[in-house]
Amino acid sequence: MQQLILGSTSPFRKALLEKLNVPFITDSPQTDESPHDGESPAQLVQRLAEAKARDVGRRYPDALIIGSDQVACVDSEIVGKPGNRKNAITQLSAANGKAVVFYTGLCLFDSATGESRVGMEPFTVRFRALSIEQIERYVDHEQPFNCAGSFKSEGFGITLFSALEGRDPNALIGLPLILLIEMLEEQGVTLP
Repeated sequence: MQQLILGSTSPFRKALLEKLNVPFITDSPQTDESPHDGESPAQLVQRLAEAKARDVGRRYPDALIIGSDQVACVDSEIVGKPGNRKNAITQLSAANGKAVVFYTGLCLFDSATGESRVGMEPFTVRFRALSIEQIERYVDHEQPFNCAGSFKSEGFGITLFSALEGRDPNALIGLPLILLIEMLEEQGVTLP
């Protein structure tokens, strides 16, 4: 099997890929993540996932590189990482009682052939109606300042939701493993 490289320094993506029990290394892509005019969230994450994989692929001439990108949308508007407490509270207040759709783009790039497999996995999180006190307690407890949408579903964030909807809950954390397994098997990598 070709060397497998995760084009990400995200500890969350790394932990997800470790579930597959395959050897891999990580490398950090250098990619401009600015959206293009008129680009939908689904188009954006697929383009960026491929750009990240191709960027890392330039350093590894015979490898399978995994690129991934994710955005969260509330009322069709992209919500980024909050960066601080105030912004996290604002984001969670805007999502209160609503559905937040996460779009996670995935690319498996074969640097030896230049061939890319690109896909996208949506996942919807439905928020409960929460008081400002509940939101503040959550933010103070979890400090989700580096998480799109201001929450960590794998942690205390589960207390914020009324429902989770999607094919692969791993997509919500940032790496859709079901889609990745399909792509790897198309590439001849058999799991388990």
